[in-house]
Amino acid sequence: METNLLFEFTVNKSEKTVFITREFSAELSLVWDAFTRKELLDQWVAPKPWSAKTKYMNFEVGGCRFYAMVSPEGLERWSMQEYTSITPKTNFKMYNTFADAEGNKELPGSAWEYYFSEQDGKTRVHIIIVNESLARFEKMIEMGFELGFKMSIDNLEQLLVTLTHK
Repeated sequence: METNLLFEFTVNKSEKTVFITREFSAELSLVWDAFTRKELLDQWVAPKPWSAKTKYMNFEVGGCRFYAMVSPEGLERWSMQEYTSITPKTNFKMYNTFADAEGNKELPGSAWEYYFSEQDGKTRVHIIIVNESLARFEKMIEMGFELGFKMSIDNLEQLLVTLTHK
């Protein structure tokens, strides 16, 4: 596994925005699949010792993913992701909200944009997260989003290594 990969995580509180850029030592189509297929998402998206479980996912414009992060004790934190734009293997956008187990959204939410590019055998993913309210932004940061995201990305890096060597 290559350890010299770019990872930037920048928070802009005044704009309620998080900017993330991460390189992976894997081809673009594999990284794209890891971000857009539920069976792969469930293997990496939750920071350990938590796990992820997707109740349903329809990756198309107007579709959504309804999933939970589950603690070792069984506590479930549900989220709803609604896909608003998809350009295959290039970018996708979604609207994300916390939710209850029945899928009732907890507004306000946040808009997420993902951009994918490949160069010299590395895939770069650039993510922009814009929160609708300062309170939601602060709650996200307070809940440990930065550390949790970094831990999840480490899970993804491990998954990509296993998938690349199959």
